[in-house]
Amino acid sequence: MKISRKKKIWFAICAALLLCGLACGVSVRLLSNRLLTQREAERWQGENEQSFVQLSCFLPDQSAVGLNEVYAFRYAMLDSFRDAGIEWSDAAYPFIDAWSREDQVTISGDKRSTEAPVLAVGGQFFAFHPLRLLSGSYLSEDDLSPDRVVLDRELAWELFGGIDLGGMTVQINGVEFTVGGVVDRESDSASRRAYTGEKGFFMSYDAFRAITEQSSIDCYEVVVPEAVKGYGAQLVNDKFPISGGEVVVNTGRFAYDRMLRIAKDLPSRAAHAGSVRYPYWENAARITENECAALTALETALILPAAITLLVELIRLLARGKTALEDDLIPKAREGVEEAVRVQARKRWEKKHPQG
Repeated sequence: MKISRKKKIWFAICAALLLCGLACGVSVRLLSNRLLTQREAERWQGENEQSFVQLSCFLPDQSAVGLNEVYAFRYAMLDSFRDAGIEWSDAAYPFIDAWSREDQVTISGDKRSTEAPVLAVGGQFFAFHPLRLLSGSYLSEDDLSPDRVVLDRELAWELFGGIDLGGMTVQINGVEFTVGGVVDRESDSASRRAYTGEKGFFMSYDAFRAITEQSSIDCYEVVVPEAVKGYGAQLVNDKFPISGGEVVVNTGRFAYDRMLRIAKDLPSRAAHAGSVRYPYWENAARITENECAALTALETALILPAAITLLVELIRLLARGKTALEDDLIPKAREGVEEAVRVQARKRWEKKHPQG
């Protein structure tokens, strides 16, 4: 059974379209995997058989949500876990969380004083945001003293002319703090576009609240067990005082079906008119979502027609092969068998009736 040259060319085009579509799918995986801020559920789960889900709560500008509400939510989570039959030990709770607030303060070092954006952080913030550590150590909820800060590379060079700053101190709104570490910001293109500040630093939320008298948070992040599909999102929506803010499910946000839904709404996603101001890492995730949604739509547009065409042609070829088999090969094979039977019958007759 021969395939015409025209068909061969068409098959080659379909194969090329399939390869291009697969390349789009691989690009989606690569882009989404670079956003480490979206993957804390994977890191927290480790080799645990229990699945987990990561969620983020973004609060409006005049929100009154603070530490009291965070601690109350922690207790509400544990009660919900008990009701769901989720077990844990007192030394290892089945969740991890963090909170933060963005602001602007005056910070002074050896070389100069400058206005810089600050992220006041609490909980296990750097577990959710594993920025590359250049020197020193991260801030942690377990720190005995809240008087440490972590500078990013740009601010460290501006204030001290280097990144190895062990023992150095800074003044923030006139209060002295020790430089505990220096970090690099995220290197992926979406985060670089989303982070508009040229410099910045991190400090304990408790210390920030003490020197500014600001008590509310902008963002709360949590990883909880996913007892059944949708359990984590339902828990946060029911128990956390979102106060007109927005809950985002980070885990699985780049799934194929979700990317297709976003692709349909890309024009309307360009403008965000809500009362919530996203932190830069969420803006980076939304930039990546838009890119991945466009790539997923292109992937579908390339693969689906080519796959359908190849499938139809394959069915036609099989049908033609079946017809040729029934009309040509099978009759010939039947004739061959019948002839062989006749020959054997003739030989047996001749053996029984020899001539002469």
